[in-house]
Amino acid sequence: MRASKDPELQGALDWLFARQRFGVQLGLERMRALLAALDHPEGAFESLLVGGTNGKGSVTSTLASILHAAGRPVGRFTSPHLTHFRERFTLAGEPVGEAPLLRALKDVRPHAERLGATFFEITTAVALLLFARAGVTVAVMEVGLGGRLDATNALSPRLSVITGVALDHTEVLGGTVAEIAIEKAGILRPGRLALTGAAGEALAVIAREAARLGAPLWRLGHEISVTARDEGWRGSSLTVGTPAGALAVRTPLIGAHQVPNTALAVAAARALEVPDAAIVRGVAGVRWPGRLEPVPYRGRTVLLDGAHNPAAAAALAATLERLGVAPALLVFGTSADKDAREMVRALAGSVRATIATRARLSPRSSPPETLAALWRDAARPAQVAPTPEAALALALESSQPGETVVVAGSLYLVGEVRPLLVGEAGEGWERLQ
Repeated sequence: MRASKDPELQGALDWLFARQRFGVQLGLERMRALLAALDHPEGAFESLLVGGTNGKGSVTSTLASILHAAGRPVGRFTSPHLTHFRERFTLAGEPVGEAPLLRALKDVRPHAERLGATFFEITTAVALLLFARAGVTVAVMEVGLGGRLDATNALSPRLSVITGVALDHTEVLGGTVAEIAIEKAGILRPGRLALTGAAGEALAVIAREAARLGAPLWRLGHEISVTARDEGWRGSSLTVGTPAGALAVRTPLIGAHQVPNTALAVAAARALEVPDAAIVRGVAGVRWPGRLEPVPYRGRTVLLDGAHNPAAAAALAATLERLGVAPALLVFGTSADKDAREMVRALAGSVRATIATRARLSPRSSPPETLAALWRDAARPAQVAPTPEAALALALESSQPGETVVVAGSLYLVGEVRPLLVGEAGEGWERLQ
């Protein structure tokens, strides 16, 4: 399957995706050298850095939407993409064009090869080059993994956001919440505002680091307050209080877990002195596909969610209950490095039956037979489908018109199912990052 009609761009992307074989290599030395070789494109605009275990993409997208509504030329960098690589880089809410992407890849490639840069380091550098050339005044950057040694941390952000901290990527970031919080807190900067939705031990770690750096800290539940009304499929209405004042907004993002994410984005915008009217418009206009996204399909509603760890699975289960669709039929697939057993435990009470499958283009996917066994251990019927296409067909056979079918467990799985629902052509590269 080809991603572009332009053979030169196709070749450049083939080269980039082949870099995934080097895996994740945390550290800032290569990234800093790569930016120096490119004459520091990151110096052309302000940057805002968003990290955390869950919700960082939602905060990044909401904050970028707010800044766009305020008339700011804004770039947004997120990862991974769902269907098309260009989704990772948006300008004014739209993916970048093929021509500027090709130019950026060609300019980065020789330096990346000389320095041995990784897939994510190259992708981050491409984002910064694209944003500088487009003339953005601010870029909202989602951290890739952790924070302290992530490629995005080579920037000098005006402010930093840490959503929350939970166990994920423990083989890299550490086996406790406190250890992971230390890594996340690495994106804070001396004297610059930090905002966080963390609680408990993680908050204590972040607060100590902020105090050490002399960084002002706005904490959800302290300097930032929020009251909300869940509106089901329509999202949530909420009032966010900050040291800069209170504001009522409405987000279309579904789920109670999106309330703190929205509150953090609103608080960051208030700190940046964005006008209230732009904040309201920006929050209302945010779109974040694949995150509790309902898609009509052959008389059913297919609810796509990239929940990929136990905390996100628990949030999904709570949302299914609130929406009144539990117990639901679930198409489930996850990566082998995730705690699938705990994800099953979190979801089991909200699921009537499961179809276990695997993302076709993700070599890290868990075998569907292994996942099905976990669901049977949880006393839930489970069938096995070898591909997302087969899983979707089986879900149609196993459901009735008007029913909601949930697809969750991995953004890679969601990224392969979504094109089947909306009639797009997906990309054909194996996905590791």
